[in-house]
Amino acid sequence: MLSKNKLKYIQSLRLKKYRQRNNAFIVEGVKMVDELLQVGKLEIECICAIPSWIETYKPQSVLVKETLIPVNEKELKQLSNLKTPNQVLAVVKQADSIINFSSIEKSYNLYLDNIQDPGNLGTILRIADWFGIPNVICSPTCVEVYNPKVIQSSMGAFHRVHCMNEELEKITTSLPNLSILGAVLDATSIYTTNFPKAGLLVIGNESQGISINIKKLITHQISIPRYAKGGAESLNAAVATGIICAHIKSL
Repeated sequence: MLSKNKLKYIQSLRLKKYRQRNNAFIVEGVKMVDELLQVGKLEIECICAIPSWIETYKPQSVLVKETLIPVNEKELKQLSNLKTPNQVLAVVKQADSIINFSSIEKSYNLYLDNIQDPGNLGTILRIADWFGIPNVICSPTCVEVYNPKVIQSSMGAFHRVHCMNEELEKITTSLPNLSILGAVLDATSIYTTNFPKAGLLVIGNESQGISINIKKLITHQISIPRYAKGGAESLNAAVATGIICAHIKSL
């Protein structure tokens, strides 16, 4: 049974301050909750589900019977962040955010500088997941990764890609030989750049690009060339990330 206290607690997780205070966030929908159960990587506090989901997912629901809270459709709507609630909602503990410097040093990873749009961040996580990029590091000014819109738009990538917040300067201090590639306008084309074997790809803010302090740390400025007849001033941050990642992975 869903108690009033549990209802208020889950509703409070719509706000960043309560997500941070409780180190928890919300995951909604059959597909994403099913993935959480299959992977078993993150700790699940509770699952609120309507009877049809519980009946369909009996094997999984048995595994989480201690945390399973049956709810009706009206109660699920009270809990949900979605316009149309989708059968099941899980309250999940946030992942460990410790940086694995060895992993960053040996592969290509992403650094996001002040990304503000939750949809962009969620899409970038999906791109990282698609191309097998293990780490997405966000500047402290980025939109929060556990924002409900980020979680939904990531389509489950949030628990397959390690995402954390850190200042770029701290990373470069710990890894002074790490190549830092910055996506900027009017720089060397990605198609003529001699890419290093590993590095950190920096994607800047949607409207202002890479900040001055971050630019000082970049070792390779790269750009996606615009064709002569192209009229757009710039590319969406997530789109640019996808193009560059696809090129790097093709090398």
